[in-house]
Amino acid sequence: MKLTPQQLDAWRVVPRLLVLMYGVLVWQICTWFMALPDPSGAQSTFVSAVVGGAAAWFGFYVNSGRKQE
Repeated sequence: MKLTPQQLDAWRVVPRLLVLMYGVLVWQICTWFMALPDPSGAQSTFVSAVVGGAAAWFGFYVNSGRKQE
């Protein structure tokens, strides 16, 4: 079976992989942050920015692809 560009687009493989990788990144950063004995303000800001970016990534994923008419 040969994967065509239309199938790749219909299955939305690339956006799903990007969301999955970002989810792993957020998980790792949250795990790192919770393991810190005394987090600084800069570290808290970093985690907040990455977690906030996750919401943006998910929004881009949901709004991408073909629009139903």
